[in-house]
Amino acid sequence: MHVPDGFINAPTSAVTGVVAAGAIAVSLRGARRELDDRTAPLAGLVAAFIFAVQMLNFPVAAGTSGHLLGGALAAILVGPYTGVLCVSVVLLMQGILFADGGLTALGVNITDMAIVTTVVAYAVFRGLVKVLPRGRRSITVASFVAAVLSVPAAAVAFTLIYWIGGTTDVSIGKVATAMIGVHVLIGIGEAVITALTVGAVVAVRPDLVYGARDLRQKLRLRVHGELVDAPAAEEAPAGARTPVAARTSRRTLWVTGLVTSLVLAGFVSFYASANPDGLEKVAADKGIDKKAEEHASADSPLADYGVKDVTNARLSGGLAGVIGVGTTVVAGSAVFWAVRRRRTGDDVSPTAVENV
Repeated sequence: MHVPDGFINAPTSAVTGVVAAGAIAVSLRGARRELDDRTAPLAGLVAAFIFAVQMLNFPVAAGTSGHLLGGALAAILVGPYTGVLCVSVVLLMQGILFADGGLTALGVNITDMAIVTTVVAYAVFRGLVKVLPRGRRSITVASFVAAVLSVPAAAVAFTLIYWIGGTTDVSIGKVATAMIGVHVLIGIGEAVITALTVGAVVAVRPDLVYGARDLRQKLRLRVHGELVDAPAAEEAPAGARTPVAARTSRRTLWVTGLVTSLVLAGFVSFYASANPDGLEKVAADKGIDKKAEEHASADSPLADYGVKDVTNARLSGGLAGVIGVGTTVVAGSAVFWAVRRRRTGDDVSPTAVENV
């Protein structure tokens, strides 16, 4: 779904750039309400994980592959506003460092892959959670359905953008049929990855999953024969028997997630499908790519997810993946810690300052 330069004309790209900038500004404000000291580190990890899994193209049909978009996963794990920022960070890293997704098309890609997927997925997710029985299984089911629908929604959004500002004369009906058809199949893969990931995190630390916040209940623990209200999961009093979820610390979860991301990007990605992804396949078949332009970062040392001058393909791709995960987690964490610090500053009232 990464749109290259030249697919969409300059005026339309400029408009989507304004839309993307506005959405990011709104998301920066909204993320202040979603992030706290526990979830801010997780948000940077989510961005890195999305980057890693996007390197794992899976085959779908007729010589086509697909990969995770990540909007649904990010929205459910860390919140819709933070989710938009997560995917935007990934797209920015991919566009600048890896020549994946045009720089003039960055507004198109953020609008399509970050905003549309996140908004659609979270709206569907919240609607389902309200009607499904309360429980962890419902969170997983709602995650699956939300992710399935988010991908064809992004395909529809691209089709509309192409209809407005496409640079080639191709029937919009043909583009819509091809795009939506293949991305329905890709959506199934997206849903499986999203449901498995959300389910795994909910199983060990449901208190850190934004979409599962309604499941949080005040626990009472038996301490020395007496029932007391349980404090936060990581602050249970000595001698208390805590649930399994509370025994997995945030640090353990973060390290596990980072190691998993590094392994996926640095090793497993070598075995990803080499078939063109959904947009690439449709563009080649329908002629949308006739006016595609060379990427401005085509000479980047990491272009096309390989390290320049490293001749071994496995090593080159693995190093590029590890560098990408590391860069994304650092950039994402910096953004989300800055947002968190801004919220902390806003929470300090003038009266409190005077009292200090």
